[in-house]
Amino acid sequence: MTYHRTIILGAGAAGLMAAAFAGPDTLVLDHAAKPGEKIRISGGGRCNFTNLDVTAANFHGQNPHFPKSALARYTHWDFIELVSRHGIAWHEKTLGQLFCDGKSTQIIDMLLSEMRDAGAILQLSTQIEGVTHQGGQFAVRTDKGTYTCDNLVLATGGKSIPKMGATGLAYDLARQFGHDIVTPRPALVPLTFGDRFAPLAGVSTPCTASNDRARFSEALLFTHRGLSGPAILQLSSYWHEGEAIWLDICPAALLDTLRAQRQTQGRHALTTELARHLPARLVEFLAGEMDLTGNLADQSDARLGDICDTLSAWMLTPAGSEGYRTAEVTAGGVATDGLSSKTMESKHLPGLYIIGEAVDVTGWLGGYNFQWAWASGAAAGRAIAGRA
Repeated sequence: MTYHRTIILGAGAAGLMAAAFAGPDTLVLDHAAKPGEKIRISGGGRCNFTNLDVTAANFHGQNPHFPKSALARYTHWDFIELVSRHGIAWHEKTLGQLFCDGKSTQIIDMLLSEMRDAGAILQLSTQIEGVTHQGGQFAVRTDKGTYTCDNLVLATGGKSIPKMGATGLAYDLARQFGHDIVTPRPALVPLTFGDRFAPLAGVSTPCTASNDRARFSEALLFTHRGLSGPAILQLSSYWHEGEAIWLDICPAALLDTLRAQRQTQGRHALTTELARHLPARLVEFLAGEMDLTGNLADQSDARLGDICDTLSAWMLTPAGSEGYRTAEVTAGGVATDGLSSKTMESKHLPGLYIIGEAVDVTGWLGGYNFQWAWASGAAAGRAIAGRA
């Protein structure tokens, strides 16, 4: 058996960040052949690594206050400073989202450099077969031998994108050591409706998507399988199977505009005038869902009001979601009441830390989940280093 002071299971965003802070004699183990694969594919290959507007309100879980401490002690400005120090150029897109100008692999290389400078070692292509704890030490059994340590960090993530090797290992190990698990489910994921919207595949329009828990105003994208786009991905994190959602696709001041156009364009078909404000294919589809017959001049104020009311509160019930296959993150996970919000250390077993996506903290779309990875990883790494 080989001893290391600290072993981190998982070479993703949170695990690499923790290794950069944990200090010398840290071993990072991962079953993958390459580190940081989710970082690599994120943001279309440019990595949406954080957001300029990060608060606890951008995250959800059973305890909405839990992420406050870690987020406050390692902020988005701290990570921006790190990125800039490594000479990585970046830019802001919409809604405060920050992306690399170049490739996302720059972020991986930066983390690997920070980890090596801290004295940590990375070992890939290593299958974790089991973990035990006895006499104040953990024993990690792998296909390459058994490793012992004083501090064990679970950073293996959630179940999203299984083709990249995602598993429920963190949940199994946490449960083994006395932690409760909030039922995991796909989040930031498209919602499915069978083939109902197949004729609209590729059509996009501004939208406010909402349910009883949340409301997001961004783009909506129709797909062969259902609905996607930022508004839907955001809402999916707050949606549960069997529930309805509401779409507001009514352009601002549409009612007043149609009333005014009725005076000058009254002979035009109602659908023709609606297509000035909504995608034509969408108007054609809606004509089959609701009565949009006749010319604009034929429509009373009350009828135009009814049409706009329907477009403002289109109620739909998804058949489901596309699942972990396309989910960007996993909601749920290790219950936060068993963890220290300051250090991410287990309240059940000293020396055990659980960080990143494995924890019941899920961020919005737009760099928030990476910021949680950086913040929770830094919290655990600093706590471990402070024990030296």
